[in-house]
Amino acid sequence: MAKQQTRPTVKTARTTLEILEALKQRNGATVTDLTDAFDLSNSSIHNYLTTLERDGYVMKKDDTYHVGLRLLSLGGAARHGEQIYDIAKDEVRAIADETGELANLLVEEHGKGIYVYRAQGENAVMTDSYIGQRVYLHNTALGNAILAHLPEDRVNEILDQHGMPAATENTITNRDDLFAELERIREEGVAFDDEARLKGLRCVAVPIVNNNDTVEGAISVSGPASRFEGEWFQEELPEKLKRIANVVELNTTYT
Repeated sequence: MAKQQTRPTVKTARTTLEILEALKQRNGATVTDLTDAFDLSNSSIHNYLTTLERDGYVMKKDDTYHVGLRLLSLGGAARHGEQIYDIAKDEVRAIADETGELANLLVEEHGKGIYVYRAQGENAVMTDSYIGQRVYLHNTALGNAILAHLPEDRVNEILDQHGMPAATENTITNRDDLFAELERIREEGVAFDDEARLKGLRCVAVPIVNNNDTVEGAISVSGPASRFEGEWFQEELPEKLKRIANVVELNTTYT
């Protein structure tokens, strides 16, 4: 009897989350839009949206519903629950100011990367990334820096679950090639993204590994391919990031 009562609750929760995800992906949607996307009636969709709007998780502008700002409080609470965020954010801000570029902090959760902090230097370019965004790990320098320090079984599990879709022609989509790259990253301590996720964007990343040899996340600096080349891209930025990561790792160990 209890199982029969639980199933509708789980299904309702799943539908609620899927509606919020649809609003995010579509940058807003009408009741009709969502009715077409879900196997539900107009009245059912309207009831979901009305409940979410009442509690502040959705906002309505004219006939279009958008994700509400109350979700920021949930995301903010989750982010502050990540020790690495509190420890690394000042260092990420500092390297963004020093380089003038875009600096990022990424952690892994459920096999994907999540941006938990980003800082823009004075010359930083705008990208499609944002705090809270979930990205594949195999096509970013940040993600590869993390994958390189996960157990091989865990890496295979992630790839089995999420696949290796190509974002550009430079994306690694072959598992053997990826494992070879992860081996290089472990040896050299730095990961490179040469337009693997976004055309025209390059990125340098290093892992943050605690005293128990567990990877906590990764820090990167990214920018246009026209600026990220030569010694600056291959040597200077990696050394700057390694110094930053060393500070963060020490603070992670002894905080």
